[in-house]
Amino acid sequence: MAELDALRSEILGRSASMIQRKVRSYLGRKSFILLRFSAIQLQAFCRGQLARNVYEMMRREAACLRIQKHLRMHFARKAYKSLCSSAVSFQTGIRGMVARNELRFRKQTKAAVVIQSQCRRYLAHLRYSRVRKAAIATQCAWRGRVARRELRKLKMAAKETGALQAAKNKLEKQVEELTWRLQLEKRMRADLEEAKTQENAKLQSALQEMQQQFQETKAMLIKEREAAKETVEQVPFIKEVPVIDHEMMNKLAAENEKLKVLVSSLEKKIDETEKKYEETNKVSEERLKQALEAESKIILLKTTMQRLEEKLSDMETEDQILRQQALLNTPVKKMSEHLAISTSQPLENGHHVHEENKAIEPQSATPAKKFGTEFDNKLRRSHIERQHENVDALIKCVMEDLGFSQGKPVAAFTIYKCLLHWKSFEAERTSVFDRLIQMIGSAIENQDSNEHMAYWLSNTSTLLFLLQRSLKATGAAGSTPHRKPPPPTSLFGRMTQGFRSSPSSANLSVNALDVVRQVEAKYPALLFKQQLTAYVEKIYGIIRDNLKKELSSLLSSCIQAPRTSRGSVLRSSGRSFGNSPPASHWQSIIESLNILLSILKENFVPPVLVQKIFTQIFSYINVQLFNSLLLRRECCTFSNGEYVKAGLAELELWCCQAKEEYAGSSWDELKHIRQAVGFLVIHQKSRISYDEITNDLCPILSVQQLYRICTLYWDDNYNTRSVSPDVISSMRILMTEDSNNAVSNSFLLDDNSSIPFSVDDISSSIQEKDFTDVKPAAELIENPAFQFLQD
Repeated sequence: MAELDALRSEILGRSASMIQRKVRSYLGRKSFILLRFSAIQLQAFCRGQLARNVYEMMRREAACLRIQKHLRMHFARKAYKSLCSSAVSFQTGIRGMVARNELRFRKQTKAAVVIQSQCRRYLAHLRYSRVRKAAIATQCAWRGRVARRELRKLKMAAKETGALQAAKNKLEKQVEELTWRLQLEKRMRADLEEAKTQENAKLQSALQEMQQQFQETKAMLIKEREAAKETVEQVPFIKEVPVIDHEMMNKLAAENEKLKVLVSSLEKKIDETEKKYEETNKVSEERLKQALEAESKIILLKTTMQRLEEKLSDMETEDQILRQQALLNTPVKKMSEHLAISTSQPLENGHHVHEENKAIEPQSATPAKKFGTEFDNKLRRSHIERQHENVDALIKCVMEDLGFSQGKPVAAFTIYKCLLHWKSFEAERTSVFDRLIQMIGSAIENQDSNEHMAYWLSNTSTLLFLLQRSLKATGAAGSTPHRKPPPPTSLFGRMTQGFRSSPSSANLSVNALDVVRQVEAKYPALLFKQQLTAYVEKIYGIIRDNLKKELSSLLSSCIQAPRTSRGSVLRSSGRSFGNSPPASHWQSIIESLNILLSILKENFVPPVLVQKIFTQIFSYINVQLFNSLLLRRECCTFSNGEYVKAGLAELELWCCQAKEEYAGSSWDELKHIRQAVGFLVIHQKSRISYDEITNDLCPILSVQQLYRICTLYWDDNYNTRSVSPDVISSMRILMTEDSNNAVSNSFLLDDNSSIPFSVDDISSSIQEKDFTDVKPAAELIENPAFQFLQD
């Protein structure tokens, strides 16, 4: 029991101690938690108070800074406004004085121009009145002489009988036709010799054809002479007087023999003239080579002379500038005295006289001045060499194919920007223009490549447009040059001149926005413009003549239908010509036109030049086809008319596809051959009257041309007749009247090889705003000397 009590008491004591421990730990933990919570609350309050204090200090500091900033801003703005108002008033006075000086100078210039124009007008009117009086007197004398000669001829012709006169007129017409053919043969030979040596065989064949036609005309002349004899014998009053009839017939026979002798002599003269022409052509080619060599040597000598003159002028200007810089380094009093003396001296070509400046300079030269002159000479040489290097770099870059930017040639735009920046247009002496002209001349030596020629035509025409819009002549030709006002001596005047020439003036901000600026051009710039215009016309003529040479061999085959295609052409008569494909020759012509049009489009040639090229090409086609139709009897047939009409329909389709922007009025140039072909393919010609032919079918053709077509026409398929004999007789009567009126009896057309455009046409087809986004050559932009191209 005791042990159990002891064990029990031990267990109870152990449990009591455990309970006490748990209770104490609970009470201790509770007091700790309360103490920690109170400490946290106290710390939070203290930290919040400290943060509020810091924030209040920061807010006060920010307010102070803002007050200080606004106060300083107020003071600075007040000082700026006062400075700005003073500067504006100062600038206003200076600009007003500059404007008044400029107005005074312009008034003087305008008055001088008015006086010169009135004086020249009076002198021109006086000379014109004198020339007009002399011309009227000369014309009166010449017309009286011609009238007396015509009266004498009419009196001699009135003595002969009507029948003999008619026979004589017929013989004269035959001789005139023979002379026309001989003249045409001469023209064709000249044109073929100018084209190429490969066309000599074609020329021989044409000569053989002309000889055959000459024999035919001889036979026709003999037949008509026999018919004239029969008509003379049938006249009743000639039978009554047989003696007079025989005398007249003998005279007629004698005149006929004379005409035969005249024809043979004409043939001999033609052969002699051909030989002389060949010899003179060789001599002219040799002289042309010698002239070209001499011209190249002259150009080289001119370039060297202009370089030397340029160096001399640069040396003079730089010497003057360096002297002024040296004077600026001296004391203020000496500088003002020296400027007052030097500026009072006269100017020669824009430079002061060096001898007088040397007399004013002090006699004793210090070693520092000698060192300065050596340094100035080195600086001058380096500047001139740098200029020549820049020009060489420009020409080297432009000689390559730079392509196009925004549809405009990069080379022309780059050249214009460089010349404008270098102020070459305003220079009295420079070699830049001669070097550019020489570069263009060497670039177009390869005249067989139309792509190369089109590229340079685009560049030269664009550069010519820029020059036309920029260059402004300094005054009328022959007028005295305007002297620049002498440089001012006072400080205010020098500041005014500085403001006028400073790049920060108000006008520069306006002109910088314009790509094309107007400048007063000197004589070298105007001469360069004339030379550039000549090169534009030359390149235009080369491209046109290249296409003419290419088409000349095809046009001789296009006038006559091939034997294999005649049946197909005739079977297609009465249907649309668009359904029957033309021969390969017409297709070759269309391909040549398309190739040239694509080349001109790729090189962005101005549309006005493209229109003029194709207008003259179509005029050439019209002349060649129409003249061949009048000269070759085998071509005046119904089947050939169908064949040529099909080809003309292809040309009309090409004009519609090329659009008016590039084709222009090319289709209207074919009106002669169109009306002639329309007459050949019309049916029942014998029922058509003369008025219907001249008013409806062929209003543009002359009487000689209509008579030629009507007499040469023959139908190789249906054997239909030509026009009625009444129509032919009426044509003969009109031809005799035209011959009596001294009108030109030539029934052939002449090819016009003139230049059909002017500089104003090019300038009106291009706009200045098209050059705003054009970029210059990328190769030159990388060069530090051409950084101005990026502006």
